[in-house]
Amino acid sequence: MTTYRITELNEQVVKYIAVGAAVLGTGGGGDPHIGKLMAQEAIRKHGPVRVISPEELEDDALVIPLSMIGAPTVMNEKIPSVEQMTKPLDLIEKELGRKVTAIMPIEVGGGNSLVPVIAAAERGIPILDADAMGRAFPESQMVTFHLDGIDCSPITMADERGNAVLMHAIDGVWEERMARAVTIQMGGSASICDYPVSGAQVKESAIPNTLTLAYEIGKTLYESKELKQNPIEAMLKQLNGYALFHGKAVDIRRRTEGGFTRGEAIFEGTDAQKGRTMRLFFQNEFLLATEDGQSLAVTPDLISLLDQDTGMPITTENLKYGARVTAVGFPCDPRWRTVKGLETVGPQYFGYDAPYVPIEKLAAERGGAQ
Repeated sequence: MTTYRITELNEQVVKYIAVGAAVLGTGGGGDPHIGKLMAQEAIRKHGPVRVISPEELEDDALVIPLSMIGAPTVMNEKIPSVEQMTKPLDLIEKELGRKVTAIMPIEVGGGNSLVPVIAAAERGIPILDADAMGRAFPESQMVTFHLDGIDCSPITMADERGNAVLMHAIDGVWEERMARAVTIQMGGSASICDYPVSGAQVKESAIPNTLTLAYEIGKTLYESKELKQNPIEAMLKQLNGYALFHGKAVDIRRRTEGGFTRGEAIFEGTDAQKGRTMRLFFQNEFLLATEDGQSLAVTPDLISLLDQDTGMPITTENLKYGARVTAVGFPCDPRWRTVKGLETVGPQYFGYDAPYVPIEKLAAERGGAQ
């Protein structure tokens, strides 16, 4: 990886981030295409958005994460309004009695990496080059702030009709329970601000430079295509990733349940991998990939699906029967491999009867070529 860091979001940078964030989003985080279009429109209207690093924040700065919560399948049909993006921000400022210094994505995955751009452009405030997951996860407590015991409250939510909710929860687990119930009543998706943090807390707990990482991934995929190079190989080299499986989707079981897009997909190997079968389990995000009952990759490590021809990422809600894909995997941020990290986002939490084994070890056991 380079030491380059983005300092401004224009339409071209947003285009690259949308693709890179969809890779890091492991199938979740909302449709990156919708987030991209809304962010680009906000930039056309208000001008480029300034990007700052955690080091640029004063310790007493107020940073607010802004995202969408709900089932990605719903968000594809119920497009949020600009007012829906700024309303939770207005409400949390009113509750805290002070103005926001910067907005940040709670997750770098999919459309949620770009949702804060819309509010930042509208309000004329910077966006932080950091997030609290280093990927996407489906539940509110699945953030590094929770691992470090940071208060999630106050929490503000809004829908496209103008309804807004202010809540205080004792922790992120209770926030998830209450916010998910509100989301369902709001039609399956809502905007949300939670985990208001200080500059000092951001420096301690956030995962830095993830918007820049998403930008570099997207740039690699686009430029590799233009140079007629293999985009997937170029990206795996860039991220120290692993090709897990090449094949086509032969069965997809997807349902919207409890405010999530849940299900599994089955893939049959193609070309040199004919005769192999991969099962991929998801809850908004791809969480477990197996072959013959053996794990290929396990949450919290990242699993993404890429179109075999273009290298472009495929989200859970956009996966279609017959799609020819390459499944890839990447190591997660080390904090997710701690005891508390695995209790929060490991396979047992999601009900999968599979132990967590780091993807590097699983790759080595398979003979390991990246």
